[in-house]
Order: sequence, then C-alpha cells, then structure tokens
Amino acid sequence: MEAIAKAYEPQKVETQWRHIWLEHGCFKAHADADKAPFSIVIPPPNVTGVLHMGHILNNTLQDILVRHARQQGKAALWLPGTDHAGIATQTRVEKELRKEGLTRHDLGRESFLKRAIQWRDAHGGIILEQLKRLGVSCDWERNVHTLDEGYSRAVRYAFVQLFQRGYIYRGKRMVNWCPASLTALSDEEVVMKPQCSKLYKMRYELADESGVYLEIATTRPETLMGDTAVAVHPEDERYRHLIGRHCWRPFPRIRIPIIGDAHVDRSFGTGVLKVTPAHDKADFEIGQRHGLQVIDVLNPDGTLNEKAGPEFAGMERFAARKEAARKLAEMGLLIGEEPYENAVGFSERADVPIEPRLSEQWFLKYPKVAEARQAVSEGLIRFHPERWAKTYLHWLDNIQDWCISRQLWWGHRIPVWYRRNADRSDPANWHISVEGPDDTEQWEQDPDVLDTWASSWLWPFATLGWPEPNAQQARELDFWNPTSVLVTAPDIIFFWVARMIMASLEFKGEPKVSLKHDEIEQRIPFRDVYFNGLIRDAKGRKMSKSLGNSPDPLHLIDKFGADGVRFGLLGIAPRGQDVLFSEERVEQGRNFCNKLWNACRFRQMSGERSAEAHLSSIIDRIEPSKLAANDHAVLARLNETLDQAADGLKAFEFNAVHQALYTFFWNDFCDGYLEFSKIRMKDPLIKPHCLGIQDLCLRQLLLMLHPFIPFITEELWHGLGYAGANPSQQSYFIQNVSAGKGSDLESALRNRGINVDKEAACEFSNLREFVSKARALKAQQGLAARRNVSFSYTADTDSHALIDRETDSLKSLIGAVTLEFVDKAVEGIPAAVARLGTLYLDLDSAVDTVAERARLNKEIAKLDKHIQASEARLGNKVFITKAPVSVVEGAKAQLSEAQSKREELMQVLAGLSK
Repeated sequence: MEAIAKAYEPQKVETQWRHIWLEHGCFKAHADADKAPFSIVIPPPNVTGVLHMGHILNNTLQDILVRHARQQGKAALWLPGTDHAGIATQTRVEKELRKEGLTRHDLGRESFLKRAIQWRDAHGGIILEQLKRLGVSCDWERNVHTLDEGYSRAVRYAFVQLFQRGYIYRGKRMVNWCPASLTALSDEEVVMKPQCSKLYKMRYELADESGVYLEIATTRPETLMGDTAVAVHPEDERYRHLIGRHCWRPFPRIRIPIIGDAHVDRSFGTGVLKVTPAHDKADFEIGQRHGLQVIDVLNPDGTLNEKAGPEFAGMERFAARKEAARKLAEMGLLIGEEPYENAVGFSERADVPIEPRLSEQWFLKYPKVAEARQAVSEGLIRFHPERWAKTYLHWLDNIQDWCISRQLWWGHRIPVWYRRNADRSDPANWHISVEGPDDTEQWEQDPDVLDTWASSWLWPFATLGWPEPNAQQARELDFWNPTSVLVTAPDIIFFWVARMIMASLEFKGEPKVSLKHDEIEQRIPFRDVYFNGLIRDAKGRKMSKSLGNSPDPLHLIDKFGADGVRFGLLGIAPRGQDVLFSEERVEQGRNFCNKLWNACRFRQMSGERSAEAHLSSIIDRIEPSKLAANDHAVLARLNETLDQAADGLKAFEFNAVHQALYTFFWNDFCDGYLEFSKIRMKDPLIKPHCLGIQDLCLRQLLLMLHPFIPFITEELWHGLGYAGANPSQQSYFIQNVSAGKGSDLESALRNRGINVDKEAACEFSNLREFVSKARALKAQQGLAARRNVSFSYTADTDSHALIDRETDSLKSLIGAVTLEFVDKAVEGIPAAVARLGTLYLDLDSAVDTVAERARLNKEIAKLDKHIQASEARLGNKVFITKAPVSVVEGAKAQLSEAQSKREELMQVLAGLSK
C-alpha cells in the first residue's frame, strides 16, 4: 500500500486510472444469465461534435447509473456510438470545399462522399476520447456509428418494411424548406423564434369597380407575385358581399378571385387574406379546397425566380421584401408599415428562416401511435420528472406525418430505385429493397437520403444486431432489451424519444396491426426515461458560442479535474430542471475532492491498519464497550446516508444524493466525528477503536461516492488498502463492491454487538451545537482566533452531567481555557442559548473594554436606524394592504430580530459599564 500523496493531483490520478480500467476491460459487458441485466444506450453525439457542458451533465448521469449497477452486482452494458449528423456533417465538409473554391457538385457524389468519410475519420473520434477523459465507462469495444454497414442495413430494412406495411409514401406536399442547407426539414427541426417584423398594409383594387379597394395586411409582400386569390371569412359582414368577385393583383398584374374561407381570422389585420398557395401551409390548404393555381416564385436558395417578374428574378428574398414594399408605395397601393411582433420558423441547424415549399418528398405515417401513448399513460415507460409525460402525450395527440427525405448526399440513401426513362410518379416503375436491383444499368437510385432521426430511432436494438442477428447477438438482444433507462434532454423528446418508442413497438417481434398490453411491455425500448435539464448561464440564457457564455469543458477538466467538474456540476443540477452554470460551484467540486483526499491521507497517516479490509474485518475492530456519543452519532448518520443514496439513485434524485453525501462527509464526518475523535485518539487504548469507525465511514463513503467521482475514489480505495492485502479480481476494483443500504450495515453492526444508540447520537448532536454556539459567540466578539477565553454555562442536571463528562474535549474544540458550570444566569455579558444550556463569555479576561464599548455603541446605532425604518414601513397602510403576505411577515420577522439583537447588545454594554 503506497502512501497517499500530500497533494491531490487530479490529472495524474485520472490518467492513471483511465488506462488501468481500459487495460483490465473493466467496462466490458457480458450477458451473464446469473445476473440481473442493466443496460443503457448512449444518446449518440454528432460525429462532428466536441464536448460541451450538456454532454458533461448527460454522460455523468449515465455513468452514475451504470457504475452503481455494477456495484450492485448486475450485468451492466453501456453501449457507445456516434450519429452521422447528416446536415451538420455535410455543412462542415462543404465549408472546407468552399475554401478550395469548390462545391460538392464540382466533385460529384462519389468523390464528395469520399471527402466526407475522410473528414469524419479525422474528426469523428474526438468526442469519444473527450468522454473517456470525463470517466465515461462505456464498453468501448462495442462502439457503433450510424453509417456502419450493419447499422445501415438495418435502416434500409426498416424503410422497406414500413413501405410494405403502408406507412411510407411519396407525394408532393408543403414542407419546411431550409434555403441555406437546400433540404426539407421535419416540423421538429423548425425552431419558432420571436421576431420584430413589419406589418405591411396594402390595397388591391376591385376588378369590376374602379377606385374601390380591399385593404390587406401581410408580413410578406415579397410573395404577392404568387397570390392566386384573396380570401375573407364567409360570415364577415364587411366583405361577404364581395365573395365571387375579382380584384387586381398589383404585379405581375392579373385578375384573381375573392373567395370565402372559414380559415380567415377576422380579427387579424384588416380581416382580408392574400392567398399564396406555394408559400404558406394554410394558404396551400385553402388553395386545395378552392382549386387555386399554385405559383412558386422562389428558388430553392430563397432567391426569387422568373415567375416573380424580371425585376425581381434573382433577388434575395428579404431584399425583395423591401423592393416589393417600395414598388407598392410607388403605385400608391401601400397604406403604411407598422412594427409587428410575431414568431418565425428557423432552421434548427442553419439558423435561417425556413420557407414553406411545395416539394416531392417521402413521408412516414407514424406506426403504433396508440400503443406508444399507452406505454407511457399506463406506466410501462416511466418519465422522470413525470411532467414530461403530458408533453409527450400532447404531441402524440396532434402528430403529423413525418417528412423523412433530405436533399443531401451524406447519410443513408433512400433504398428506392426508379426505372430509367420511365414515369417516376408510377409505383410500377419503383424498385424498393434492402440490396437494390440486380440490373443496376436499368435503374437509378433516389438521390435523397433519410432524415438522420429516421436512422437513430432504431438505436436501442439496431446497435445489437437487429434485424439479422447471429446466434450470440440474438441472445444479447433478448438479454439487454428492453434497456433499463434512457438519459436525455427534453428538447429531443419528439425528435428521438417518442420515435424510438414507436419504432421499437413496430419492429421488435412479429408484425402486428395492434398490440395488447403484455405485448407492449415486451417491445418497449426502455423502462425509464430521465430528462436532465439544459445548462444555461448564470443569467438563464442558453449557452452558445455567439454569446460567449459557453465554457470549454476540457479547460474546466484541466483546471478542476474530471471528478471536480462532475461533482460540482451535480451540485447545481436539481432534478429535471435547467442548470444555471457557475464556475465557482464547479470549483466547489474540486474543493470537495481535496477535502476527501486530505481526510483519507489523515487516516492513512494515523497508522494502525489491519491487513484485512473487508467490511466484516473493519467492523471487528470497533469495540462496543468503547462506543461514545460521537461514535453513535456518526454511525446513525452513516446508515441514514446509505439509505438516502440507495433510494435517491433508484428515484433518479441525483442532486439529492449529491447533497446527502456532501453533508455526511463534510459536516457529520469531518467537522463532527473527526474533530471529536482526534481528541479521543490521544488515548492509545481508544485509538484503534476510533480508527475502526473512521475506516468504516470512509469505506462506505468511497463506495457511495464512486459513481459520482470515480477516479479519486478508486485511487483512495487502493491507497487506504480497502481492496485488501490479497484482493481477487472481483474485489480489486471499487466498482465491483456495493455500499449496500443502511439496514444492511445496521444488521452487520448488530451481529457484532454494536447497537446504534439514537439517544447517544442525539447527545452528540447537542454537543456539536454547543460547540458551534460557543464559536459563534467568540466570532461575534472578534475573538474567533483566541484560545484563552473563559466560558461559563447554566444547564439542567442531565445536560450538566454530559458537559462535565466532555469538558476537556469541549474546551479544546471551542478554544477556551475554562468552561465552568454556574448555578444562575450571569447578567451583562455576551450569552448564547443552546439546547444543552446557556453559554456566557467572560469579556473581562479577553477584551479591551473601552474599545468594546465603542464597537457596541456603533452596532446599536446601526440597529436603531434599521428598527426605525422597519417600524415606519410596517406603519404604512399601503405597504400592509398591498404587499404580499410573505413580504409583510418577513418585514415583521426582521424587525423582531433587530429588536432582540439590540436588547442583547444593550445587556452586554451594561455589563461592561459596571
């Protein structure tokens, strides 16, 4: 057993153990039928990505769960992987090409994909290596990439099956179009953002009544060249007499009909709607109902085309907006412009306003929607926090068909081939299969790829060999599925979580139109879903590079260590709520690790260790006859903390477990037990007993802390010899040993004749409070550093006996030369009331009375001003009647506290004046 180094060096410790764990295969998963399974599939990070704070939180939580499962003796699998990130990766590669003056079309599809693969291979493993630095304990040999051949085959198979079952179809429909990425997007990939827009009010002249106009309000005058009607509500008395007539579209000038449609919002603008079927989803539906012509005036990149007229052709859409408004004004048709707050859809990836666009795309009617609803509403899949279930169910109730095709080259190419020189709109000319046609000369594959989410929704089972597993994969698929828990962020509840549930219900097992309750239970992809909060800055803003408020996680790991970052972050991550990041709180994580290191080093330096470090051997060193109040107290709190940790992890209360462990170690063990036991250990007969209790506490504490801070706990576990003198492979690593529950430890102690005395524990709690009150009293008088002050106290008979028994320890802890019992209260000197009695501080022996009188008079003057202001505030009827009750009660409490403090200081001042 090597000596624990004087200084904690996280980089050295973490590098060492990271290599040892991988060399020993500590994270390899085995489908052991004699063990209970526990499995997690990692939310695959984008292959383009680097570690950000969201990854830190999400993967730390997963690591806690899987390490805890290993400690419980479960067969544990944490399966890693990366997502090919269709739009993001293609955008990165095209950016590199532009530096060379090239486009993907210059290279051609095959050469572009080779470049993309080279880029992926150069950058794709970066985030996985960064996760290893965090201590992530995945079975790294199982790493899956969504473009791996086996996984790609599963994606093609799923497409073919869904097409054959009638879920996938091809059609020309209105989609969300990204003018920057030049691809369709699903509804979930559109982010609505509040915008300060303009509302343009213009007028269209009636075709059959010169000089009479309809006033129209719009935010998009640049699309009026695609107007094919003007609509009013059929029940709007202002306009219904105009239905069936025509008006003039200003430019290109053409007669368009005035129609009646109930979709029109009579309260918006003027109550008259310009209908542009090619550039608005609602307008398209109106056009379908009324048989209107569809005129697309925009190019895919957002510029206007020749249908907009020669003066607009080639113009950028927002420039065209200004030009259209200018031209309307020139024609005398622009009534005015006014500010208008509205929500505009932006492409999630490219962060540009999307365009509704009529486009030929592949669509998916979601399978097993009713069963996906049932799985959550009936508790077969549990959401944590539960409130996200309502969000999930609301989305299912309003679900729309999914546009699954993307106009990209990087990704899973759609497994559909068209007969060359034939009508592609005729399904008779389609070939849809996993492998493709034999005679490729006669067929041409669809150029589009699938939406990235249309591959990752298969993640929980396609990563394990589905749909064509070999014998071993089949056993593992049955063993590990359903997975135990999914840890993810709520912003992808629709993108990924809901879709995985539907895919799993559809594909796991024989095809069925509907499923019964027990069949749903067998096919679900996971049993629990924990939604971690999003990490924001201290002002509550989402972190982004543009705001400059997103810290570099690797810099934080370099500065505070991976364990420090993990523990510090969890301290500010309440269950399922957004995290307000603070580097100071992360620093507290490092401080905790330092204190743990020093406490363990202190224990090692205290000597007198046993060669055996098993739990039973440690308990054997505790002597029942030598148990003192502080022993009972720390053992009682240890049992409570064990239960809090076990129950908290089961309920996904990570922050609560963090607080319980922090409190026990810092307050109960260090500030409480060690402080008192240091004094007791001066007795050589009692010292081995005290060290036995220290070993028990530290052993159990390291086991509880290990899932949270794995590197330092592994180092200290071995440094303190808890792996044993001759450890087996099973017990060598801390991850193979369970902390157990408080009831288990209590039973083991009882078998050794150690019964935790709750009354004795209460006595110690009172002694600690007595010390705390005395120290506070010294600090109030500016005497915190003095060790020669004198105290007296009054107490009842039982408390007097307890204090008298512990007088030497109390004097040492308080920093006092005397602690004497008096039979009546001492007037005129500083006092503090504790549960054991009232403490009195003798100032004459330690204080310059002249200076102290001046200080007290100054404090009393401050309190007088505060009391006067508080009384005036509470005397104000407006404040009393209009302020919230809690505010009024708080003001009263502050006044009462100030008055009590003043009275106390006046008594002390009177005592000094005698």
